[in-house]
Amino acid sequence: MRGILLAGGSGTRLGPLTRGVSKHLLPVHDKPLVYYPLSVLMLAGIRDILLISTRAHLAGFLALLGDGGRLGLNLSYAVQRAPEGIAQALTIGADHIGDGPVALALGDNIFHGTGFPSLLRRHTSDVDGCVVFGYPVEDPERYGVGEVDAAGRLVSLVEKPAVPRSSLAITGLYLYGNDVVAIARGLRPSARGELEITDVNRVYVEQGRARFVPLGQDAAWFDTGTHDALSQAGRYVQAMERDRGVHIGCVEEIAFGLGYIDADALHALGSAYGGSAYGARLKKIAAGTEDREGSV
Repeated sequence: MRGILLAGGSGTRLGPLTRGVSKHLLPVHDKPLVYYPLSVLMLAGIRDILLISTRAHLAGFLALLGDGGRLGLNLSYAVQRAPEGIAQALTIGADHIGDGPVALALGDNIFHGTGFPSLLRRHTSDVDGCVVFGYPVEDPERYGVGEVDAAGRLVSLVEKPAVPRSSLAITGLYLYGNDVVAIARGLRPSARGELEITDVNRVYVEQGRARFVPLGQDAAWFDTGTHDALSQAGRYVQAMERDRGVHIGCVEEIAFGLGYIDADALHALGSAYGGSAYGARLKKIAAGTEDREGSV
């Protein structure tokens, strides 16, 4: 399976923070926002990843991540010339997807939970159709909402419904079989001129090939598209680190834990961060003197 990380858009809801920088490079506690969805793809065992952003912001991601080699990844880049919907990422990334399945992660979504990595691995190992991950929210009218029948099967999807049929928001992580490219290319733009990801998923619902996976009871999910949500996510990450010693979205640590890089490489990455607490912790992990229990 290959991955696509969509980090485009203009981030106008986060202005003026995003006037001169991509929202995906804004800090969430001690690391840039983009680290968190990147870590999700890594935890799913995905190493070939296409990052899609605007032409104006691409240089920032290149400076931060390069070609991914320092993390044992293969990162490539593509330009989204205009924000014309999430599903546009599937057409932009068609050559990257090739003839296999794909995971699409939104660059402003944060996931965490002790059972989350194993949940990811379980569902990325067998994708026929599409897999969406649901999370109960208090304001479902802000999201794409899924309706599930008594057997837990996904039976309908509505984008930002005025009268939601459920409180189950569809999160910004999608798994697809290879036919998703043809489906995305066959979409008609919405009234907003966008290729809607809900329309892609609805095709699979109509075919009876949409799998709905609720995130576990211990899971947390943040869609950081607003100032409040961004601040809330930062407080959550800080609290988990301070109170439980759990580090979320630490891509260097994850690369080390997965065997993509060795202790020497991890130590070098930590040293590159100078005197920061983040870099010091990486060096302790490399030396085997830091407790990593619970970190993801």
